[in-house]
Amino acid sequence: MAFFESLQRGLKKTRESFKEQVNFLLDRGPELNDDFWDDLLEVLILSDLGADVAEKIVEELRYDATAKGLPHAYAVLDELDKRIAAQFSAPEVDIFNLPKACVLFVGINGTGKTTTVGKLAKEAKYAGKSVILGSADTFRAAAIEQLEVWAERADVKIISGKRGADPASVCYSTLEAADELGSDLVLIDTAGRLHTSDDLMRELEKVVNVVRKRANMDVYTILVIDATTGQNGLTQAEKFNQALNLDGLIITKLDGTAKAGIAVQISSKLNLPIYKIGVGEGIDDLKDFKADEFAKALIGSFDDRFNE
Repeated sequence: MAFFESLQRGLKKTRESFKEQVNFLLDRGPELNDDFWDDLLEVLILSDLGADVAEKIVEELRYDATAKGLPHAYAVLDELDKRIAAQFSAPEVDIFNLPKACVLFVGINGTGKTTTVGKLAKEAKYAGKSVILGSADTFRAAAIEQLEVWAERADVKIISGKRGADPASVCYSTLEAADELGSDLVLIDTAGRLHTSDDLMRELEKVVNVVRKRANMDVYTILVIDATTGQNGLTQAEKFNQALNLDGLIITKLDGTAKAGIAVQISSKLNLPIYKIGVGEGIDDLKDFKADEFAKALIGSFDDRFNE
């Protein structure tokens, strides 16, 4: 399946919800009056883009309508995907394709961190990189076992500790092994923790600080978010970013929600790039994030929206 077709399939729920709301908006006619702009703003907010981002997009579209002489609502909607794409924060580098990098994965329980790490390891190994995994989720025995299975599938080395071991110690051992092996990419899975727990967040800060001090390569901290959590995902991102100064995001389970617009809101509000998105459970369903293609798949083409 081609990349865009796979993305369209993954974002089907969001696109159908958006189309339903837009069709209701257009029932009033295609005129560009105040009611149209107010209704469009409401549609974008209900799609989880957030009030600030939605207001910015509508303001930009109103400018386009005047500057480009757009004649009706359909012409405005044809500009919408470009305006949505422009809200995403662009990454400065592709961290998974650097000569050397260490990536820490953080987030609450159930977001798919461990599976994401495993898929990335397999992808990187296939691309010819020397990869090592660190299983720093020492609270959940199943997490260690799960990552060991992925390490075997990807044919990469894994460093893990006993259940209850100090996660910072596991990270330190992983980096020592990476130096000895000359690894190109170090991927470290951390324990899921509630962003509302100050003690757990402080412990995670310690882990990140240990890694940054010990690593002989650039270190990046990536938050993995489950898109089905909706607005709570933004709260999670804000708390983790405050504690850890995040470098970017991976958003999973976009195929399981009609609120995929939350990806736009989080990236824009926190000025954080999205590196990967999960649009299914398969090994090939973890995709590189491309803002323009995401926006097109999010709202659909003209025919998809109005003529199905």
